[in-house]
Amino acid sequence: MGPGIPLAAPGALDRDTQALILGAFVAFIVPVLFLCVLSGPARDRVNDFYTAGRTLRPLRGALVLSGVYLSSATVLGTTGSVAVFGYDGLLIALCTLLSLGVLLLLAVPLRERAGYTLGDTFALRTPGRAVRIAVAVVTLCTCVPYLVVQLSGAGVTTAALLGLSGPGIEKTAVVMIGALVVCTTAFGGMRGTVVIQVIKTVVLLCVALAVSAVLLHRFHWSTDSLITAAEQGSGRPADYLRPGLRFAGSGDPEGTLDFVGLMITIVLGVACLPHVALQLGTAPDAATARRTVRHTLTIVAVFCLTTALMGFAASALIGAPAILAADPGGNGALVMLAGELAGGSATDAGGALLVVLVASGVFLTTLAVVAGVTLAAAGTIAHDLYTHVLRRGRTTEGREVAAARLASAGVGVLSIALAVGAQGWNVLFLTALSLAVAASSLLPALVYSLFWKRYTRTGLLWTLYGGLACAVGLQLSGPVFSGNPLALFPDWHLDWFPLQTVVLVSVPAAFLLGRLGSVGLLGGIGSRRRPRPGLGPGADERAEADAY
Repeated sequence: MGPGIPLAAPGALDRDTQALILGAFVAFIVPVLFLCVLSGPARDRVNDFYTAGRTLRPLRGALVLSGVYLSSATVLGTTGSVAVFGYDGLLIALCTLLSLGVLLLLAVPLRERAGYTLGDTFALRTPGRAVRIAVAVVTLCTCVPYLVVQLSGAGVTTAALLGLSGPGIEKTAVVMIGALVVCTTAFGGMRGTVVIQVIKTVVLLCVALAVSAVLLHRFHWSTDSLITAAEQGSGRPADYLRPGLRFAGSGDPEGTLDFVGLMITIVLGVACLPHVALQLGTAPDAATARRTVRHTLTIVAVFCLTTALMGFAASALIGAPAILAADPGGNGALVMLAGELAGGSATDAGGALLVVLVASGVFLTTLAVVAGVTLAAAGTIAHDLYTHVLRRGRTTEGREVAAARLASAGVGVLSIALAVGAQGWNVLFLTALSLAVAASSLLPALVYSLFWKRYTRTGLLWTLYGGLACAVGLQLSGPVFSGNPLALFPDWHLDWFPLQTVVLVSVPAAFLLGRLGSVGLLGGIGSRRRPRPGLGPGADERAEADAY
């Protein structure tokens, strides 16, 4: 997220309008946060804290799962991609829907084996502390970078939507949002997260529909006029509705491979993010989980359609060159569009209300997604590492919930510190890293665990650690990390891997490692701890299974 996203193309908001927007924003957000905290579990029960009692029916569960799916990257990034890259942006929006198709295929077996974390799911097939540790490592390597990107971008976007600017303001916004997330997660648990996800989805749909109605009215309800104007505003009208614009600067065939890899990353990675996969555990049974995903497909499809309209409108009213000048990633398109539709410096009460809606929607989006990711990370620390590795299953529910709350605070503080330290840097590659790790480690492990009876503990460990090492190693050796003007470290030259997306190599490698490890062609990773005297071989694994 670039450091200087303006609120509107034509001009800044006046101070009276800024004060009105800020007051309305606070008046809306504060009650929502109190409601989330008050909705937390009345007693320290593990089932309530992690899964909200597994009581979510299909419609409510779909609102929650839609909230989990519609992250800031989807809301801001997809709008910007359509505005700047046209046809390629539409394909990126379509990939979000296709990822729900992957989740639909996994919904029934994943819910049937659902515990409180992914470690529980894998431990049903291969119990043992080594498996718990491996799953925890992969989960944290997926969640923490994702949190840094969400918080870092939230600081810039929230400040811009409220008419504020400056590094200090943005860092303050990061700390504020992070602190609110810690409180929401620690006190509300999954029940509080469910409330904020439902509110976020409803608000976000209202915002998307309201903005779409306003912009369609401006173009006399003619989508042809809107798309024609978007082509002209893109600066590249001949190529705007043709594939290949997203990686037009890459060499051929690298550009084509990068775009194919990007689509695969979104389709496979988003469906297997820990906080997404664990959301299925809130359904009472497998059939309900499957219906929940089907309803979610409809909700997300409506939002993706409005996202395409908003992206076209941003290109038409602001222009792709201006959007790219404000933020090279194009993530400021929705912010700038909101200011343009509100009237810029001449904003009236109706325009101010529109900006408040957009600001609230974006803020709730960030807050809800960060809360969900934080809960997933805290769960694996408290449930997998503390309860099953450190305490070997010998603890009480109250102590585990207390550990999860402390873990929420720890993950939140770490993510806030990293996001503040990285403010002003181009950390968008961390999103690709998180999705690549999920697609390269968790997806192959889930597919093998759920559908292949010969999958072994050794194969699982090779899949998790091998996929993680391959995804991270290739990502750090690619042009998104160094050797490129838009890279995190443009002056470094570690970019021996030619592609910006790594899943074309890392996903097949993880599947291969899991297969070879399961059939005995690869040795075990680490060594089993010796069983306690007098209990015989496999005692620890049996004890864990009994505790679970």
